[in-house]
Amino acid sequence: MPTANGTSHAAPGAWAAIQPSDVARRTFNPIRDVLGRPVEPLSTPRSSKDPISLSIGDPTVFGNFKAHPAVVEAVQEAVRSYSFNGYPPSDVIMTSGCSGAVEMAIGVLCSAGQNILLPRPGFCLYNTIAASRSIEARLYNLVAERNWEADIEHMESLIDDNTAAILINNPSNPCGSNFSKSHLRAILAVCERHHIPLISDEIYADMVFGGQVFTPTATLTTTVPILTVGGLAKQWLIPGWRIGWILIHDRGDAFAQVRGGLFALSTLINGPCAPIQAAIPKIF
Repeated sequence: MPTANGTSHAAPGAWAAIQPSDVARRTFNPIRDVLGRPVEPLSTPRSSKDPISLSIGDPTVFGNFKAHPAVVEAVQEAVRSYSFNGYPPSDVIMTSGCSGAVEMAIGVLCSAGQNILLPRPGFCLYNTIAASRSIEARLYNLVAERNWEADIEHMESLIDDNTAAILINNPSNPCGSNFSKSHLRAILAVCERHHIPLISDEIYADMVFGGQVFTPTATLTTTVPILTVGGLAKQWLIPGWRIGWILIHDRGDAFAQVRGGLFALSTLINGPCAPIQAAIPKIF
């Protein structure tokens, strides 16, 4: 139907298909895609057993790992106090799970058109977040023959003037590796040479076995600015409680403006569940 200015609109009652935003179209999480499909029992002649799902890092799925009673009691106490039924503060960098922390850390350091260095193999959510924001993901290799350490030479070869951050995941999902102090120092040396900040995903912190010792990356530098992301999900066996956080390590004040950016991003929503936030000191 023509209008007074000559443009044309659809006839009344006829709606054209409304398109999702560019960000929505660019967002694809392979893990959630797999989980959304029904799992059918195997029916081949070779096996009559049902498949075991290995598609998500949820320690609670099969019921053999349960949160400690003290963790549950801490939340019960917070709820019964009636002190945490309002909005939680928006100037504390708590997030909806460690996934929310990763999203915020990438979002505060990287702009559309820049690139971020990510591990390969690596947790696919990193690539999902980058792609949704038009950030180029450059994948540095992890070397199986060296206990899945990062290929430092390959990592450094990917850096250019558009590189906004390097992300590491230690201990690693999916590789299960635990980086030595010397290897972490080698990664930090790359950041130092190129003045590139580091995002250290430590959601599996302290979950090491066989006499190994976990080393928080930020304890090994006084100069490289680091955003460490973590949460309650794995070590405390409560991924469904959706509590994560970002720790800012920045002795040289290189993150002065990034701090403001993080606080700004944290005000978009009012943060994760307030009673569970209140229980964190007792959970620790």
